[in-house]
Amino acid sequence: MKKLPKATDRLLSRDAFREGVFARDGHRCVICQEPGQDAHHILERRLFEDGGYYLSNGATLCGRHHIEAEQTTLSVEAVRAAAGILAPALPSHFYPDECYSKWGDIILPTGRRTKGELFMDESVQKILAAGDVLGDYTDHVKYPRTLHLPWSPGATEDDRIHRDLSGFEGQEVVVTEKMDGENTSLYTDYYHARSLDSNSHPSQSWARAYHARMGWQIPQGWRVCAENLYAQHSIVYDNLASYLMAFSIWDETNTCLSWDQFTEWCALLELTHVPVLYRGPWEGFAGPFEPGCGMALPHNPNREGYVVRVARRFAFAEFRRVVGKYVRAGHVQTTHHWKAQAVVPNKLG
Repeated sequence: MKKLPKATDRLLSRDAFREGVFARDGHRCVICQEPGQDAHHILERRLFEDGGYYLSNGATLCGRHHIEAEQTTLSVEAVRAAAGILAPALPSHFYPDECYSKWGDIILPTGRRTKGELFMDESVQKILAAGDVLGDYTDHVKYPRTLHLPWSPGATEDDRIHRDLSGFEGQEVVVTEKMDGENTSLYTDYYHARSLDSNSHPSQSWARAYHARMGWQIPQGWRVCAENLYAQHSIVYDNLASYLMAFSIWDETNTCLSWDQFTEWCALLELTHVPVLYRGPWEGFAGPFEPGCGMALPHNPNREGYVVRVARRFAFAEFRRVVGKYVRAGHVQTTHHWKAQAVVPNKLG
């Protein structure tokens, strides 16, 4: 899928957004040219940290087409094309090369949809049911983008940074080592890497064998998220506890289990979890610090970085506020090309 160009428009007030959208579209529905009735948010404003009042996230629609867009039977791409929007504003945690519905659900090339952060919302459920599209959804979920902490030196120009750390404040957090492997999700009846329709690869043999042996114990609708560490990427491991290290488990409501629940399930599923570097109050970890300095753990050339999450349960919609990562400076990202090379196994301890 072609990567979208970045939007260049500025954030508007609610009134300026409405006036600007109507003025640009001549007060006519961009689909049928009937008199416009709604300055429609192409992507739901709740998906944006700042409310999403960007001209490139708006289109004038008549009553009928507004309902169709809300029901997602009129696609985001169709509305943008009709409005002449080539560089749309996107929420900071969205991938520019993915296809999304109005409510932030990823639409796969097959036409199937993943359940996004607003899917379980009662009002969203009602509007999707009215559009008769709930049958289009799969139970498989793409792991969301993890935002970099403000002091993470490994963030690139394509990465997104936490601008608001209030989701961590006053919370107990767990800091775990960020392992250099392949992001993997396991269900009772399915296995996929970061892409839901990813092809099998020799580096996955060990993890797939585990899944074949133990996957039946994963409850229906749940998923285990883990790092597949069999193949060497940028970091070479010579003393791994396992080739598959879990870092979260999600239940049938798309809620991430608390850390204590997670470790209990890891024991039941005979899973090794990622190493814990710190557990305690956020303030004890992040503490007072000068802007831009942050908390750096002791230097370790064989550590990619760390991930911080709140210890409590949290909904999928909260992910972007309560999970963050720190990546070391100069870490080489190999996600897009390591599979084209010969598989060199890491070593177990």
